[in-house]
Amino acid sequence: MRIQVTAFVLTLVGTTALAETLRDTTRPVSRSATEAEVSRNMVSLVSVTAPRNSLRPFLRPAVSPASVSPVANQAGFEDWIRAFRTRALQQDISGDVLDRAFTNVQYDADVIRRDRNQSEFTKTIWDYLDSAASDARVTNGKAALHKHMDVLGQIEARYNVDKDVVVAIWGLESAYGTFRGSNPVIGSLATLAFDARRSAFFEQQLIEALKILQSGDVDLANFTGSWAGAMGHTQFIPTSYQSLAVDFDGDGRRDIWSDDPADALASTANYLAKNGWVKGAPWGVEVTIPQGFDYRLADRNTKRLPSDWAKIGVIGLDGAAVPDHGDASVLLPAGARGAAFLIFKNFDVIETYNTADAYVIGVGHLSDRITGSGPIQSGWPREDRALTYGERKELQRLLTAKGFDTQKIDGKIGPLTINAVRAFQASVGDIPDGYASLNILRKLR
Repeated sequence: MRIQVTAFVLTLVGTTALAETLRDTTRPVSRSATEAEVSRNMVSLVSVTAPRNSLRPFLRPAVSPASVSPVANQAGFEDWIRAFRTRALQQDISGDVLDRAFTNVQYDADVIRRDRNQSEFTKTIWDYLDSAASDARVTNGKAALHKHMDVLGQIEARYNVDKDVVVAIWGLESAYGTFRGSNPVIGSLATLAFDARRSAFFEQQLIEALKILQSGDVDLANFTGSWAGAMGHTQFIPTSYQSLAVDFDGDGRRDIWSDDPADALASTANYLAKNGWVKGAPWGVEVTIPQGFDYRLADRNTKRLPSDWAKIGVIGLDGAAVPDHGDASVLLPAGARGAAFLIFKNFDVIETYNTADAYVIGVGHLSDRITGSGPIQSGWPREDRALTYGERKELQRLLTAKGFDTQKIDGKIGPLTINAVRAFQASVGDIPDGYASLNILRKLR
């Protein structure tokens, strides 16, 4: 899914499905952000999940808060556990492990409440980046890089993945290990698997979690994570862990939970490596766009070498062509009035961790800042506010009614909606940058 993030909803793990490819079947799924970073002056995004400082924005399916009502009780949950036990035994989970894992496990209504929270709170990309790459988060990232330089250097050498991007993911996912989640993984996943909304997905996660427990990689007392089952310093879900977690320190366990982050950081590097990371290449480079630029070219499917982009005036902030790191596309996350980037293959690789452009830019920019680069130089349309979920659906309805079919009315600003916005903008003489702004909504009205 390609998305131009003008604003996004910070939501929940329960919304992400695992697809058939490596990109998605192994994707560690995000958890949330609230309150403060390690530094008390860090302002982070408001959300409802744990660990409190993951800054991974999450795009959930369009489900109206009023359309779901978490109705369940402990008796029904216990009936479900008995039925699940039979299915788990058939998948080679031992009875002893099941007995230990489900001792004192109860239905957790708070987990369902969090899953049902549609989180209408939205952030513009500039507000998100202000927090994701704040001075405090950058300072803490530099400190983390320095403290763990030896092991990070070894990880970089083994997996051929730049250590600063691993640190940046660590920073956004758990505030450099400070907020790893304290919910019992088995209880959370069992509650979500019992619930009807995404039972198959979470039962798969629960089975894999039991296999992790059975393997001895973690003991039950320490088997904790976010309310939705994301685990460790860089918030792997169980299927991601099973596919890509590694025992970097050689102690016989793939331990992403302990205070020592070595296995977690190496697992993240392995994840990026398996998805095609190109060491030494940028995720993206901020550029300037010339007057008269054909904004229809700002499309993820339009790729050219930077030297070719330079021929039509798309150049670096230094006035020179961006080096030819490979094919690149132009990304305008806030339309023609915001910052512009040439993005490369490593953008796509970070995107396998989370599909939201804001998250990818956040990781990339934080990694740049940790290694000494400055802030994003271009301005943002800060007078704009984010569209609410209801407004995004209204935008899609109005576009479709006027002949600019978005094909879905789901409140998600994906490529189909962006293309519809472009076509509408062109029809009224606006710059066709695909930016789904409040101004566009007002024109449609």
